[in-house]
Amino acid sequence: MSPLEERIGYKFRNSLLLAEALTHPSLGHETQRYHFDNQRLEFLGDAVLQLVITEYLFRHFGGEAEGQLTKLRSRLVSRETLRVHAAALDLGGYLLMGRGEEASGGRERTSTLADAFEALIGAIYLDGGLEAAKKFVLVQARADLEEIAEEPIDINPKGHLQELLQTISPRSPVYELVSQSGPEHEKTFVVQAVWEGIILGQGSGRSKKQAETTAALEAMKLKRWKTLG
Repeated sequence: MSPLEERIGYKFRNSLLLAEALTHPSLGHETQRYHFDNQRLEFLGDAVLQLVITEYLFRHFGGEAEGQLTKLRSRLVSRETLRVHAAALDLGGYLLMGRGEEASGGRERTSTLADAFEALIGAIYLDGGLEAAKKFVLVQARADLEEIAEEPIDINPKGHLQELLQTISPRSPVYELVSQSGPEHEKTFVVQAVWEGIILGQGSGRSKKQAETTAALEAMKLKRWKTLG
């Protein structure tokens, strides 16, 4: 298996599909000759991603109305979310692109990484079928899926906590990283919410953001700021 195949946990039968998914359009533009690129696979991968996430939400959030499910899906398939997934796989480092595009920061560009991530989904779908693509998507999105399961759709625990505390003091809570453990692709983060020298709550998660959300939820449950008075 290639290093990228090891990262994504999938071995391609047709390695040309992987090469196509990793080829940026700038390569053909710069060389002025025909070269396949990842735009068609990105088009396909976008549809597969939408289907997988939509089915997951439909099955796991049975009590939510269509509008709420649409909000959740938008969070899970946003350009920024896909960029984070691509960066976690170091997808930018594997892309084939023109020198000009690379010199202008193409390997870190949000649109480039998001498109490459979707193209990779499309390539896996063509090579191994829907189940292989579904497994890949759900593994990559696991931390985000756990986060939305814990956090009510219309409530922002961190924002709500800050609003509560600002009625007492102008200072905002800060979130300190206590520890991180586990392999690179499956880390667990522990974060504590601190305000006016008081540890209000502690939380853990597969991402720092998820751990911060959990810490804020615990802080609102414990209400330790009342000891300040």
